[in-house]
Amino acid sequence: MKAFEIFRLKGKEGALVAALGFALMINAMAMQISGIVGISGFLSGDNVNQILIVMAVDYGLIMLIGSLQSVIIDKFNRATLIQWITMIFAFSFIVLRFMFLIKAPSWLNYAAMYILSEQQFVLFPLVFWVLANDIFNIAQAKRLFPLISGWNFIGKLLGIGIAALSPAIFLRLEIKPEEILLLNVAVYMIAFMVLFTALRDVEIRKTVQKGESLKETLSEGWDFVRNVPAFKYLMYAILALTIADTIIEFRFLVVTDQVFITQAAYQTFFSIYRLALTLAALLVQAFVTGYLIKQMQIKSTFYFFPIAAVAGATGMLLVPGVGVAVAAMAAVKLVRDTVHESGRASFLGLVPEERRGRVSTMFETYFNSAGTILGALVALLIVTLGVRSGEDFSLYYLGIAALAGLFALWSAFNLSRHYDTSMLNWRLKRRQRHTNASLLDKLTD
Repeated sequence: MKAFEIFRLKGKEGALVAALGFALMINAMAMQISGIVGISGFLSGDNVNQILIVMAVDYGLIMLIGSLQSVIIDKFNRATLIQWITMIFAFSFIVLRFMFLIKAPSWLNYAAMYILSEQQFVLFPLVFWVLANDIFNIAQAKRLFPLISGWNFIGKLLGIGIAALSPAIFLRLEIKPEEILLLNVAVYMIAFMVLFTALRDVEIRKTVQKGESLKETLSEGWDFVRNVPAFKYLMYAILALTIADTIIEFRFLVVTDQVFITQAAYQTFFSIYRLALTLAALLVQAFVTGYLIKQMQIKSTFYFFPIAAVAGATGMLLVPGVGVAVAAMAAVKLVRDTVHESGRASFLGLVPEERRGRVSTMFETYFNSAGTILGALVALLIVTLGVRSGEDFSLYYLGIAALAGLFALWSAFNLSRHYDTSMLNWRLKRRQRHTNASLLDKLTD
């Protein structure tokens, strides 16, 4: 009873929130385990340069899923779909374990594990939150979504903790590292049973979706971005920043891989790094991000990420040690995942509802993916030339990262300069209306 009073739960909400939160927690936990173990195992095989190929393939898949999301989400019952996705992930980890069993190439196994973790990050939450919006009304969503989201944070911590402790435990028990895949299989099976039971009698709101081809969706989103200057410069900034971010992350992996040589050592290090970054992001998001956005205009929040990218790339250029690499990577990811992400979400909120989904997809899926793929391929080309010449070409790809950060800073400046005039663009017309507009105004809009 006290829990219901504290969290303001009503009727059957408690059981439903617990079931949904549990499923979200399981996905977050399994995602951290597969991501940390995947990257650690891949690097242990002296494959650090090939991680760029994995990144390019990974974001190519993310772009493909983004292209198909309207078909995936709108054509099927969302409750059934989330259960199927849960089972697909469980089956995927069974297939991965079988790949280890038949002694498939180690690099392939761990690359597949890493890519699968990224799909866990994209696909499950995409369907999950659409389903949650179909189950709860607006008033319930405002009250319950923060509570459900909290389970995601718990899952992250559990996954990181398991990934950090498992090498020592498995070594003592003489268990192979890949056996951790069976844990992911088990928890996804449990999540499936919980969702099947909890959603069996839940009434899910049916929504009518406008049937559009992929070409029509992309054309409208691109037309908006191209013709509203502030959003056009935000596109430039995101493309440049994802290039810089990808190269800085690659350099971080190269430097740390030289220090933490074994899979167990790297897995422990990477888990501690992710734990520290997760806790730091929580604190920044709770006490800093909201204050900055409240005190500053939204357009001014886009300066932080470019500055962090330029500083990170420059720091790596001047001081090649592991300490600077970790600090640069942490600073870039921290700013990206807190101030920049919140500012971008607020900025995209300016887009009228009838266009917001298409425009958000352009920014959240296509531009992010395109920049990451481009950054990975550019770095791969430079690294390949360096290997063939027998020289260290890190100076060149870090220089490109710094230049990309400077270009993003220039884009942020132009975004700020064109912000006011962009808000007068007719494509943002509905956002310019006052909330107390008359019924006649609403009907004639």
